[in-house]
Amino acid sequence: MLKDGLQALRSGHWPTLLGAWLHFEISFMVWLLIGAMGIPISEEFSLSASQKGLLVGIPLLGGALFRVIVGPLGDRLGAKVVGLGILGLEGIGLLLGWLGGTSFESMLGIGLFLGFAGASFAIALPLASQAYPSAHQGLAMGVAAIGNSGVLLAAFMAPRLAEALGWHQVFGIMLLPVIGTALLFFWLVQSAPARNGTDASKKDGIGVILQKGLQDPFIYWLCFLYGVTFGGFVGLSSYLPVFFHDQFHVGMVNAGTLTALCALAGSGARPLGGFLADRFGGLTLLQGLFLIIAALCLASGNLDHFVLTYTIILLIMLCLGFGNGAIFQVVSCRFKSIMGTASGFVGAAGGLGGFLLSSGFGWLKETTGTFSSGFFVLGLVSGLAGISAMIFQRSIRLTKHKSISEI
Repeated sequence: MLKDGLQALRSGHWPTLLGAWLHFEISFMVWLLIGAMGIPISEEFSLSASQKGLLVGIPLLGGALFRVIVGPLGDRLGAKVVGLGILGLEGIGLLLGWLGGTSFESMLGIGLFLGFAGASFAIALPLASQAYPSAHQGLAMGVAAIGNSGVLLAAFMAPRLAEALGWHQVFGIMLLPVIGTALLFFWLVQSAPARNGTDASKKDGIGVILQKGLQDPFIYWLCFLYGVTFGGFVGLSSYLPVFFHDQFHVGMVNAGTLTALCALAGSGARPLGGFLADRFGGLTLLQGLFLIIAALCLASGNLDHFVLTYTIILLIMLCLGFGNGAIFQVVSCRFKSIMGTASGFVGAAGGLGGFLLSSGFGWLKETTGTFSSGFFVLGLVSGLAGISAMIFQRSIRLTKHKSISEI
């Protein structure tokens, strides 16, 4: 399996893949920076449970909104140009966090602006897709999407820096890797990665490209699935520091370390999920994953025992990572000619799912007095997603629709 994977990576333009991964890695760090420092920010402004959820969730909402715009822009103007623009906007957001952020309301505005970093998704994955042949789409995009391990670095480093220097200074420090990434991205990435066939979308306006994506009902179902998998991954990654602190009284630094380990499990599983989806089919893999996630959420119980709760969360994040890789293997097979637009739509659903999870967990905690209700809702939605995948694949077999059944 390792030998096959290395051969697959050599089949395309690996510097472009490296640049795509780096863009996503650093952008993901920026995107979840507020979530990683949610504890000190919440304590400084004395936030309620629902305000904490909104604080760490607002960058995810921004990312969802901007991904819809960035995806078609990447198809029209080129992913490299738009990718450099995103890094510049991230720098502005970090400056605002460094020099401003003196109230809860201002932090909401800064968090929304940092949503531009979340739009990196709609650039990194199309770049990976364009740089590799169809047979290795799942693996290539899975490797690029390992960049979501940026949450690992944010969760591990940001609390330590915030404890030593203050949370405002962390925003300023993050400017350095963003600038370095812009230089490397410009150097590594091909302006027009080689693709098989012609790309008709390049000749279309943004409105036409958007229409192509919106006219296919299949994309809405994929949005729902990705809203569960990536929404669950990024939402939990953003909210877990607050959860560990409030539920088990874990300190800021230790809460960040625990979150980083969970993020490592989910991020590391993503490329393997894409590779297995290439081999066995994305829809087949997703059915089991969703049902396992549902069972784990329901097994979490009252969240009284730390070791048991942490083990369950770690396994949930692992399954969500597998699911993220499998879904985009399906996306790449279905929407090859408008990959940027499809990535924007589906990725936006993932960001929106993360916002709903983070803010929903906070609201449910304030309403019910327990975090168990949040995990129950996540389990219920995951179960519905698994059942829908089973029904959809059955309908494919019955209709023998070749263009989908080969996914």
